[in-house]
Amino acid sequence: MSSSRGWLLRLVIAFAFAQGAVSMARPAVSYRALALGADERAIGVIAGVYALLPLFAAVPLGRRTDHGRCAPLLTAGVALIAGGCALGGTAGSLGAVAAWSGVTGLGHLCFVIGAQSIVARRSAPAEQDRNFGHFTIGASLGQLAGPLAAGAVIGGDMGRTSALALHVSAAVAAVALTSLWRIEARTRPAPRAEQQAKVPVRGILRTRGVPAGIFVSLAVLSATDILTAYLPVVGEQRGIAPAVVGGLLSLRAAATIACRLAMGPMLRLMGRTALLATTCLAGGVLCAALALPVPLWGLAAMLAVLGFCLGVGQPLSMTTVVRAAPEQARSTALALRLTGNRLGQVAAPAGAGLVAGVAGAAAPFVVLGVLLAASAGVAVRASRPTRGGPPRGASDDVPAAAPQGAPSPGRHTSGIG
Repeated sequence: MSSSRGWLLRLVIAFAFAQGAVSMARPAVSYRALALGADERAIGVIAGVYALLPLFAAVPLGRRTDHGRCAPLLTAGVALIAGGCALGGTAGSLGAVAAWSGVTGLGHLCFVIGAQSIVARRSAPAEQDRNFGHFTIGASLGQLAGPLAAGAVIGGDMGRTSALALHVSAAVAAVALTSLWRIEARTRPAPRAEQQAKVPVRGILRTRGVPAGIFVSLAVLSATDILTAYLPVVGEQRGIAPAVVGGLLSLRAAATIACRLAMGPMLRLMGRTALLATTCLAGGVLCAALALPVPLWGLAAMLAVLGFCLGVGQPLSMTTVVRAAPEQARSTALALRLTGNRLGQVAAPAGAGLVAGVAGAAAPFVVLGVLLAASAGVAVRASRPTRGGPPRGASDDVPAAAPQGAPSPGRHTSGIG
């Protein structure tokens, strides 16, 4: 990254540590719950609670960020992640484990809303796919390191070592603060009249391209979330050690990083709709295949290809939502996308718990496969031209670079990006 994008590099570093803490904590929470006597249904409920508070908080936080600073949300997010992980490590009941998991989820939401709003504000149209792709590399780095660290720490004494893993993840989250100093460019406050102008949520959701971006993001994140929560359960049933499970989750994350590094060439080769639809469909097939009793090497190969496919959905759904949304409500639209994510994180684990209780721990992967296949169809449908031309924000065309010296829509003094 060039020096002109030093803010993006520091944001990626902070995101890597924050996401690493969360990705270490998620399997640790599952193992701690297992040590406290949880079954598949309870694991699903606890995984869903992680997303419950964010489900209600995302839109108000997005509204605030549309007309205010983003950096305070980053700091608050890190504090909540660290606190939720640390106190989750001391929890002695399933209810307490679930509650502190919810606090961790709220912290992650705060951090992501603030961070992605900064990217939207400071990126010119021609930079959006690239910058969101680089931004999500931070998440992938965290998803790579977190499960490995959890697998290395969690051992035979599952109750004690899962608590230790949660305490370590709290310390990892705190490190993110070191990259957040002056991460946000100074801008003049927006005029009072402009601050009061709010686009109704219903109007944002009716904007063509926004619902498709939300649904694709929901499907991809649900797949990632269920993998993180249920692969430990599947591993326990198939006799796969926690360290190996951590390695498999990190392999998926490494493949996602590779995908995002190759995002530019793939977009030029295929176009955004074809790339999004193809990877979602292939990801759906691979997710469903995880339910099969394949050998360990086959499981590793499927997770590697699946990780590559899942790497496309998040950054492209961010760009789709940003381009489609009204200019003065981009942070709110991104928050609605996160609300969709959290809705998936509440409903998918709860549904997965019910399915797993009836059909076994591997069965939820089949449901995820259907969801990803449906998201491929949604992406194609959203890209179809309307009478007035191509749908806003869902075009296959990669935008041309803005003329040098032209003002970026992401750099208005109102701070609304």
